Amino acid sequence: MASKRLREPSGGSGLKRSRGGPAVLSSELQERKEAVQAAWSSKTTYKGGDLELHCRPFPHCIIKNFLSSETFVENLQTELLSLNFNEKSNDLYKFKQSDDLKKTTLPHITGLSSALFGSFRLWLEEVLGVSLEPTVDISCAKYEYTDVLLCHDDELEGRRVAFILYLVPPWESGDGGTLDLYSTDSNFKPQDKVKSLVPSWNTLVLFEVSPVSFHQVSEVLSQDKCRLSLSGWFHGPSLERPPRHVETPFPRNPHIPRDETVLLEWINPVYLDVAYQEQIQEEFEDSSEIQLKDFLKEEKFTEVSMALRLAQIKWTRRGPPNKRSYNVATLDSLPPSVSACWELLHSEAFFLLLSNFTGLRLHYLCPADEEDEEKERQDDGVAGSSAGSSLANSGRVKEQSTPVCCGEVRQWTHGSYTLLHDGEAARAEYALDLLLPFGCRSWHSDFGGYTCYVANEEDEELLTVYPEDNSLALVYRDKETLKFVKHVNHKSSSTSRSDQAALHPKCCSCTAVETHSCSSVIPSSTIYIQVE
Repeated sequence: MASKRLREPSGGSGLKRSRGGPAVLSSELQERKEAVQAAWSSKTTYKGGDLELHCRPFPHCIIKNFLSSETFVENLQTELLSLNFNEKSNDLYKFKQSDDLKKTTLPHITGLSSALFGSFRLWLEEVLGVSLEPTVDISCAKYEYTDVLLCHDDELEGRRVAFILYLVPPWESGDGGTLDLYSTDSNFKPQDKVKSLVPSWNTLVLFEVSPVSFHQVSEVLSQDKCRLSLSGWFHGPSLERPPRHVETPFPRNPHIPRDETVLLEWINPVYLDVAYQEQIQEEFEDSSEIQLKDFLKEEKFTEVSMALRLAQIKWTRRGPPNKRSYNVATLDSLPPSVSACWELLHSEAFFLLLSNFTGLRLHYLCPADEEDEEKERQDDGVAGSSAGSSLANSGRVKEQSTPVCCGEVRQWTHGSYTLLHDGEAARAEYALDLLLPFGCRSWHSDFGGYTCYVANEEDEELLTVYPEDNSLALVYRDKETLKFVKHVNHKSSSTSRSDQAALHPKCCSCTAVETHSCSSVIPSSTIYIQVE
């Protein structure tokens, strides 16, 4: 944005006179090369002049005054700001990125690239003791208010060293945009932020890409500063990666035996009308998603909303941060009304209601649709004509699966999110997701906190579900559809909002039900219901 404050040149505007050709790097790189090389090899800390090497939580080097000419740096900034920037946003990040720098002919950008992947690459090879490719992999990014890059390790085939060159105005930790480094546990999962590097003008930070190089760019909190940087990777032989840790799945339990009286007590009577349920089912079957507004009785919703504010609830942060970060309630700390609502969502009667809403066979009392009945007739015919493998097939079709459920009561505050990850894609199932938010009155889409559905291994966004008080969202997805909750940004807790009291971030709690069901595809498959 034009209004964002950048470092001001010392006089005038536009490009100043500077020598053409490759950028001239700090003379201290050569003067201190052997000392840095020895420290890197021995995994010890080194501080000398403008260079620092630290090995905790993983090896990283900070080089101040990286480019020797101040005029060159200022002209480089001017050229970068003249580029076209595109908004980039997904589960992991939100920022603006320039067009491909490989295509530019601007002299200071090409001069820097030449120096980075020429003399500086050779310096790195000697310091690390590895051979690096002369591949140019560099981009420019602008991070402005609420922009963020969440926890990740940078690991892709061939990446060996990551680097960031900062071109920022005077910057403080309170402005956000820090480079946060994470510790890891014995399973190579990120745990806690243990170090935050504040950006500074003409400073380059580099680190070795490894199974433990978890880091993030924290959310930019300043509303009038722009975090401009150049970043990229040097390519070479990747470090050996241990097998990825497989998380323990949520424990699953059968539904709670509760009859329809629990529905009469909690659910808005309009949704218990059979004719209206048929109408909902028709709409749902057309689009595979629907939102049922004012789902709970008003007095029940108000009671639960107030109870979720009570200090007695014990909230803990759930991670790891490369997959998720949000608060989850300890179930035995829930107030009675919240526990009762929890039981409603786990009840047998509610499963039957879900079946009536969606047409999915989530309860044994649900009638089979025409396709299921035809499939069973075909399988019966196969079983009658072939007694070998058909016996197993017939038994598989006839077996009645039992719904199971598991879940959490989650609290979404500033900084909460979930990310897509390989483990989720590998375990993807047919699923009916149910989201029932509390405490989200006047929630705005630019706060984040909404649920996005995307096609696996594609950038295509299929559906976005925004949190809305007492609005039950039902979304049916297949194995090729994944979901994430967008990072809740600083706007959600801004004290400048007139509705701050109603929208205190700790009041934005969400109870949701996920129903995983293969029954619509293979009638005998296990029905799995998850309550989040």
